[in-house]
Amino acid sequence: MSLKKVLRVLLLSAAIASLILTGCQAATPTPTQAPAEEAPLAPPATQPPSAEKKVTTFIFTQEFDTLNPAYTNQWFSIITHQFWNCWAWDFDEINKPRPVLVTEMPTTENGGISADGKVITMKLRPDIVWSDGEPITADDFIFTIDMHVDPKNAVASAYPFDQILTAEAPDPTTVVLTFEEPFASWAGTLWHGMLPAHVLRPVFEQEGTLDNAVWSREPTVGCGPYVFQEWESGSFARFVVNENYWLEKPKIDEIFVRFVPDDASQIAALTAGDGDLGTFLAYPDIPGLEAAGLKIVTAYSGYNEGWYMYLDPEKGHPALQDVRVRQAIAMAFDRSSLATDLLLGLTNPAATFWDNTPYADPSIEAYPYDPEQANALLDEAGWIDSNGDGVRDKDGVELSLKYGTTTREVRQDTQAVAQQQLAQVGIKVELLNYDSDIFFATYGEDGPAATGLLDISEWSDTPAGWPDPDIAYWRCGEIPSDESPQGVNWQAICDPELDGLFALQATQVDFAARQQTFQRISELMFDKVYWLGLWQDPDQWAIGARLSNVKISGVTPFFNITEWDLTE
Repeated sequence: MSLKKVLRVLLLSAAIASLILTGCQAATPTPTQAPAEEAPLAPPATQPPSAEKKVTTFIFTQEFDTLNPAYTNQWFSIITHQFWNCWAWDFDEINKPRPVLVTEMPTTENGGISADGKVITMKLRPDIVWSDGEPITADDFIFTIDMHVDPKNAVASAYPFDQILTAEAPDPTTVVLTFEEPFASWAGTLWHGMLPAHVLRPVFEQEGTLDNAVWSREPTVGCGPYVFQEWESGSFARFVVNENYWLEKPKIDEIFVRFVPDDASQIAALTAGDGDLGTFLAYPDIPGLEAAGLKIVTAYSGYNEGWYMYLDPEKGHPALQDVRVRQAIAMAFDRSSLATDLLLGLTNPAATFWDNTPYADPSIEAYPYDPEQANALLDEAGWIDSNGDGVRDKDGVELSLKYGTTTREVRQDTQAVAQQQLAQVGIKVELLNYDSDIFFATYGEDGPAATGLLDISEWSDTPAGWPDPDIAYWRCGEIPSDESPQGVNWQAICDPELDGLFALQATQVDFAARQQTFQRISELMFDKVYWLGLWQDPDQWAIGARLSNVKISGVTPFFNITEWDLTE
């Protein structure tokens, strides 16, 4: 049976399954009162502002979880930084870094990087200010580090700030970071969003944490060309021109972000002309958008869609502890046909987490579709169907796995196909779907992926410091727990060899040596199926005809947002 027929047959059952699945969202703490420095919000708007202003509408299929850069790994929140927050440097359309808060990128030639690679010195621009007019100084950089590493803050991750040995501010425009070992990924991982010390330090001193700070949801003080105006949950967010921005003033007066519940709603809004920009597009939607006159821009951002298996030796499913079972799963799922039929042949199966980068091992090819070999591996591992019910079992445990992801249609279709194909080799799969804010909730928020509720979780991600390849997902020290809820190793993988290789690459400033280390990492992860790639997933952006001067970066998409313009 072709994959297209499988989809048609299973579409109704997959939809019904998604309706009956439930998930509980962690209770949101009541925010503490903001300090006096936080400006009051303007009266809420019920619709986009008057056409007298140049207002562009962006369509997002996921609502922000938070706007505090220390507390989120969510892509839809992070990509807003270039218009309301700021990075010390951002990246252009070819993913080359360019200074924003610093006068120049630190190098060994200009003295910004020490000869041994352990000390990084940054010189700040003298004219940078927060949107309320307060200067941005070295104190803000030190405060941002402190808030990431303080255990009283349940941040998304302390990395890479927990790698810093000392952080000093010899004067208001100089920041000196010293690492115990050379830190190769500094350009890609440091300063992904700034925290205003003059606003948030009083909150921390009063409450002992930033976990409930009003600023996280209402960051009325920022440092980008726009400033936050309002956020109505489930509906929209608005950002208006920052009159105190020190660089070029934006040509567009306001960015209106409309949140829609799913891909279909986004496509409908874009094709009807109700939005100027959309992203996170599913491949099957691209031909229709192009036919409607929208321009599709591809930005290579290191993203690959994949499966993350929960491998905690005590709490995880016993079958997944056996590498032969994981290899069998890889061979029982026809990802090549998935890319051809479901994704219209517009992409390919991902073999490694670093596909389309210089760090991927070019000799590694995606696991082939081979159900016969999958059956042989499962037999060898001792998982057999002892009672004839069609599901393999061992020691009284059935090979029944919980497979969860978001409610995106393309992911639900993928689930349906995988369920049918894995059943053919005796693996039962229970499908679960969640709204994005629930699915991506952290361990401390009882997220289903983070806490091990799911045996297989699906999402698309990229190395944390893209275009740098470093990522903390598989580090032993990043496994979350009650004592350390901020960890990002939701798979609970602790492989000493893998951990050592990740530690080694972080110190390798020589490109060739680091490349070889990542190729060994890729080989190890592939052989042990620590991550199973589904498809290569570069960012696809739909740009409406009204927008001009648009350039998109795969790292910081809105790096040139001040140059964008609207034409009627």
